[in-house]
Amino acid sequence: MLRRRSALLAVSVLFVAVLLVSLVTHGTGVIQNDPARNIWVPGQLTLPLQLQVAFNDDEILFRYRWPADRPHRYADLLRFTDGRWQRVARSPIGPDPDGLTEDRLTMMVDDGSVPEFQRYGGYITVGADMRDFTPQDAALGEEDGYRRKYLPATRTDPQDWYSIADAATLHGLHDAGYFLDLWHWRAQLSNPIGRSDDQHISWYRLYDSGDGPFTSNWDGAAQRPRLMFDPERTGIRALRWEDVTAGHTDSDIPYHLAEAKAVPFDRRHEWREGDVIPGQVLREPSGARAAIRVQGEGRWTDGHWDVTLRRALDTGHPLEDKILHPKGVYDIAVAVHRDGTASRWHYVSMPLQIGLDRPAEWVASRFDGDVPDWDRVPVHEIELFYPGQVSWPRLTSEIHAGAPYIAKGVPVKFRHKEAQLAQYGVEIEFEREIRRQWWLSLIAGLVLIASFVLSVSLILGRERS
Repeated sequence: MLRRRSALLAVSVLFVAVLLVSLVTHGTGVIQNDPARNIWVPGQLTLPLQLQVAFNDDEILFRYRWPADRPHRYADLLRFTDGRWQRVARSPIGPDPDGLTEDRLTMMVDDGSVPEFQRYGGYITVGADMRDFTPQDAALGEEDGYRRKYLPATRTDPQDWYSIADAATLHGLHDAGYFLDLWHWRAQLSNPIGRSDDQHISWYRLYDSGDGPFTSNWDGAAQRPRLMFDPERTGIRALRWEDVTAGHTDSDIPYHLAEAKAVPFDRRHEWREGDVIPGQVLREPSGARAAIRVQGEGRWTDGHWDVTLRRALDTGHPLEDKILHPKGVYDIAVAVHRDGTASRWHYVSMPLQIGLDRPAEWVASRFDGDVPDWDRVPVHEIELFYPGQVSWPRLTSEIHAGAPYIAKGVPVKFRHKEAQLAQYGVEIEFEREIRRQWWLSLIAGLVLIASFVLSVSLILGRERS
């Protein structure tokens, strides 16, 4: 009898202990930011964006509006500290602690020459082990930080970033229109001069030909800036670190350095600890890279960015820009960086279809004159989502349950909502931890069941005796 009571007590204690451990640990310790593994998950997994599209005989305009608690307008700074000039150029894991990463908006555009893009959007540009993914191979070196977007057909093996097709194949694909146009608006490095940078995605993320809207202000040989603010025109030679980190960007503080308001750097000036000069100088772009302009200026007011980009329908650069035509149907995908984040820490959209004088998912509004009446242009509500570390090779592999549907060409929006894709992105980032938690929960559950059955057996046996 004493032995039976001891066994019952031991099993009961085991049951209660395992139950408490399960209750306390279930679902905890899985989702945790880990900068050492390039992991940081935003607190908000989706982001609303409003989009209006209008065109006339010559140009097309896209107006975007999205929420941001504060504007981030600084990027790539040069700071005088400890008696010398140093670069403060960052690509942080998650948000920059000093907010020194500019807000940005990008949009990919296609004319149907990249058929997968219409169905799966930006996912097709993300290869295996991309830059800032959690490293899967300890042997990866610094050069692997240059792994950037590319299109699937430019690789002979989708699992191998370095399996770039031969030059003849790449040129043939490009000549056939197998590339994505990439519009890139930047709060500091393009917006102040009314421009958006212009790029395209093919075997790599490439700049269009011509001069870009910014150029480096760093003199590597002398280890100091090349130019500084013109004190006669701006009232200052440099910014102050405390103003920069506080996010001061009012009209009295010129947060950007333009060629027109810059003079050669004065090395004889008595520079102070905490003096700051922008690391890039803004200039008028040229060639294909100058194709996209900002209508007015991108403005942050009342907790929102309001940005309008305009471009000629036909830029004259068909191998770098997607040429647009009335009666055409085009595919786009939009992404937003905010909260001082860079690289893959952004929000993206599903692919969207826009028709110009032609039925499509969305139809652009035709207008006459130079500027549309935006009050008469429909506002489209888009939900952006955090994509996590989901790559195209993974989506098309057997490890992904939806791979058979991708093989059949079923569009992503037919099977998923934005919130689901965001959740899937987070799950992939913590796949190892989730599997471990699942095994722990399974083992704990089996122990609970076994201890419960044993307890009941002991109790029933005690009653019979």
